[in-house]
Amino acid sequence: MNKCLLIVLAIMTSVSLSAQAGVIIGGTRIIFKSNKKETSLNVSNPDNAPYLIQSWVDTQAGQSAPFIITPPLFRLDGKQQNVLRVVRAGGDFPADREVMYWANFKSIPATSKQENVLQVAIKTRIKLIVRPDSLRQAPEELTDKLVWQRAAGSIKVNNPTPYYMNFQSVVVNQHSLKDVGWVAPFASKTFALPSGVGADAVTWRIISDYGAIGPEHHATL
Repeated sequence: MNKCLLIVLAIMTSVSLSAQAGVIIGGTRIIFKSNKKETSLNVSNPDNAPYLIQSWVDTQAGQSAPFIITPPLFRLDGKQQNVLRVVRAGGDFPADREVMYWANFKSIPATSKQENVLQVAIKTRIKLIVRPDSLRQAPEELTDKLVWQRAAGSIKVNNPTPYYMNFQSVVVNQHSLKDVGWVAPFASKTFALPSGVGADAVTWRIISDYGAIGPEHHATL
């Protein structure tokens, strides 16, 4: 056997990888009503070992946001849960559309007394969407208003609504597109099509405020 391979196998045998699941956040997104001062969500630790939990809110670009999560840093013992408060700390939000930030949660395992144990901090990032109090409908009720257009090698979606449309899937001529993400309020987004795929019909599903996958919608191009 190759000598280098023997060395790699020896290292792999002597190191134990601690594959911990990390904490569980009680939601896939946070809908923050603009007329509220705070909201809350649960965090739980399904493991036996304790974690140090660090939480913060930032923008898509990693810049600071007008929110704090409290407690920002705390110990969460095994099989325990805690309630985090997401508190508004200033900021002026538009009254006619949603604004999106990101809530970050890093679970850092407690230091192990065992030798040769690799411990990995796990980071979870979920959307924090600020919704004006005047917007009383759910995004699902307006997703049929999306306007789809085809172009050379791509497809474009225009969102005339005040809501973020978070796509679970976008399928063009029975081909699922990758990394579809979302389209912002009163904005457009262009998706590249796979080579050789035309654009005659599109179907899509969006993700609800509660993280559920909505029904399929159809449009012809």
